[in-house]
This record gives sequence, structure tokens and C-alpha cells, in this order.
Amino acid sequence: MSVMVDIHHHLLPGLDDGSKDLETSIAMAKMAAADGITHIVATPHANHRYNFDPALIDERLSALRQALAADGVSITIGRGCDFHLSYENLQHAYREPKHFAINGLGYMLVELPDYSIPKQLDDAFYELRIAGVEPILTHPERNPALQKDSSRMEEWLRQGMLVQLTTSSVLGQMGSVAERMSHRMLENRWVHFLATDAHNLKSRPPQMQAAHDLVAKKYGKA
Repeated sequence: MSVMVDIHHHLLPGLDDGSKDLETSIAMAKMAAADGITHIVATPHANHRYNFDPALIDERLSALRQALAADGVSITIGRGCDFHLSYENLQHAYREPKHFAINGLGYMLVELPDYSIPKQLDDAFYELRIAGVEPILTHPERNPALQKDSSRMEEWLRQGMLVQLTTSSVLGQMGSVAERMSHRMLENRWVHFLATDAHNLKSRPPQMQAAHDLVAKKYGKA
């Protein structure tokens, strides 16, 4: 059986701007499974707007797993976070490095500020690694600051940064600038993961296969 892992997915109900209720979460999981996705990391936002509450997340995750099992949906769901690089979040992550990490282990999705990239971010990435967490940079192709100048990424990649593209960017559904940057990064071998960043069933759906096939065709299956 082939494995397809979606590491960035706003699947859990009522926690952020993703799934609004359990029924939507079940439908999203079913859509993902039908597309060939076998594993999902549920990644609610942690930012100034949405509080990251592990106890509540575990409660919603348990309810969703039970509902999917009852419906016979075979998909494995883990827990992660869409971590915004605010001062407060970073201080918390330095103190409790596994709090925001995928399944409480060694990797964490990080999202850059939209319109400016502070010079001290290099230090933040270093401190996260020292604390025991490896950052995975989410959808840099959609970041306005990096779209204008992606040179900072070269140094981050040299330092070991892992990078995730959004499947819909690869397919041109996030605008032409994001599409061009996605394919430039793929050509440069700057990409480690594709992920859906799914938020709903229509405008931000949980589908990976089409992007997977396009990347395999243009850049090689490996």
C-alpha cells in the first residue's frame, strides 16, 4: 500500500478558520482518503487570534478518530500546529519545545510573518534547534516578502531548514506568482514536503494527488 502524508491540514473542528464542525471534518477526511491520503497531521493555528490548547485539541482529535472509525474511514491522524513566529510563541517553544511539535516529537511547522522578515528570525530558528525542534517552513511560495526576495531562504536551507509547499500553489490555484515560485523552488530542489494546508471542502480542499503527479512528471518521481 502506498503512503501519502499530509503534514499541514486544518482538520479539527471549531479551533480556527479551518473545519467549522465535526461533520465537516469527517467529510474532509473522507475526501482526503478518496484522494489517496493515508496520514494527516491536524495543525490548528497558534497565533494572536487562535489559542493553541493541547487538551482541547486532544479532545477534538479523539472525537474525530472515533467518528471516522465508526464510518469505516481508514486514515491515520496525528497532532501538530500551524505555528506563527510571534515573540510569545517563540518564548513558549523555547521553554516547552515539544508543545507545538508534530506528535510531540522533533519537527514543527512554522509560518513566517506576511510582509516583513525580521533579521532575528535566523536566531529564532537556531534557538528552536538548540531546544530540540527542527522547523519546517510552511508555504514560503505564498509569502509576499519571500516572493519579492527569496535570497534569505538559501541561508536557511544551508542551515538545514525543511520546506513545505502547498499543493494548490503547485497547480496554479494560489495565483501565478505562487505557482512560478513553487516551480522555481522545485527545480532548485528546495522542497521537502507537499501538503494541502486544507481548510474546507471547496476553496482549500484536502487533495494532494494531482500535485504529486505533476511534480513526479516534471521533476522525477523520487
